[in-house]
Amino acid sequence: MDLTGKIALITGASGGIGTALANSLSGMGMNLVITGRNADKLDILKKEIEKSGTKVHIIVADISTPDTPKQLIDETIRMFGQLDVLVNNAGYAISKSLEKTSIEEWDQTLTVNARAPFFLCKESIPYLKQSSCATIVNISSVVGRLGYVDQAVYSASKHALMGFSKVLAKEVQPLGIRVHTIAPGGVATDMVKTTRSDIDESQLIQPEEIADIVEFLLKNRRNGVIDNINIRRSNSMPFA
Repeated sequence: MDLTGKIALITGASGGIGTALANSLSGMGMNLVITGRNADKLDILKKEIEKSGTKVHIIVADISTPDTPKQLIDETIRMFGQLDVLVNNAGYAISKSLEKTSIEEWDQTLTVNARAPFFLCKESIPYLKQSSCATIVNISSVVGRLGYVDQAVYSASKHALMGFSKVLAKEVQPLGIRVHTIAPGGVATDMVKTTRSDIDESQLIQPEEIADIVEFLLKNRRNGVIDNINIRRSNSMPFA
């Protein structure tokens, strides 16, 4: 599929997977709305991408704020008049036992990883259903299907993301909107390096590998649909 001129909204674009996604999608000819909390990093990314002629609009925002999902979609439509691809990539994690996790940490993690994507998806549907390549990609995690010690609240949030994605995919299928989830193991991001310092950084999945998979999903819009992709580190156990 030719995606030249299509519009993608990417959350958590100021680093890691989000930055890799922005570079990849712009390389496919897509115009972008990139959002995150770090204005300086977003501005650097915008300037670099625009060298290739891609249009990039920055929205500095905190998706844990209740009104932000609607504001992001409204601003995207105001700027470009359409939305074709939504990538819910922004994430938040802590490494604590269930016993030591506070209510505030529970609320923050569930808000960023589950509530915000839920309402971004909801607000995007009226516009995505008008697109010929309507796609939602929700970046989940291996902890969305497995449990790891000291990741109880993060696991809960990613299980929630996976759960509503399964329902969403069925509800929007008649509208021509495809929903994909990607569930990687440890990726070389600041978040993972902080929460999983036990992993050798040389063994981490690179953000560009995730971006390549998203690019494949978008380009290969044929009769076969991939609902979910599980990605493990090369040294981890196969089919675990």
